[in-house]
Amino acid sequence: MSVRVGIDLVTVEQVQEAIAEHGERYLSRVYTERERRESRSEPRRLAARFAAKEATMKALGRGNEGFGWRSIAVAAGDSGQPTIELTGAVRDLADRRGVSNLTVSLTHEAAYAAAVVVAEVAP
Repeated sequence: MSVRVGIDLVTVEQVQEAIAEHGERYLSRVYTERERRESRSEPRRLAARFAAKEATMKALGRGNEGFGWRSIAVAAGDSGQPTIELTGAVRDLADRRGVSNLTVSLTHEAAYAAAVVVAEVAP
């Protein structure tokens, strides 16, 4: 088994500005209902989830494949730890890449949010 790692850093201000400028259109295009509910729509928590979406694509080695932001969802697992759930084109990409598991870590502090995603890849 090998691993691929993706990391991303987002400013909370970027998310605040997107919400201020585009409101519900931005929120519903990027985040699932569950993500919005679990993050309580707090910009710092949404920024961490956005970073996780970007980090996931990096870990998957996305080229020019198109995808919808909501096809990568960050959810609280049974233990409260964040998990990544893939659907649609991103799930297909993960399958083509031989990804058997994704692990995510989120953090946010003051003006920044970050995520690291580790993809386990079958040989």
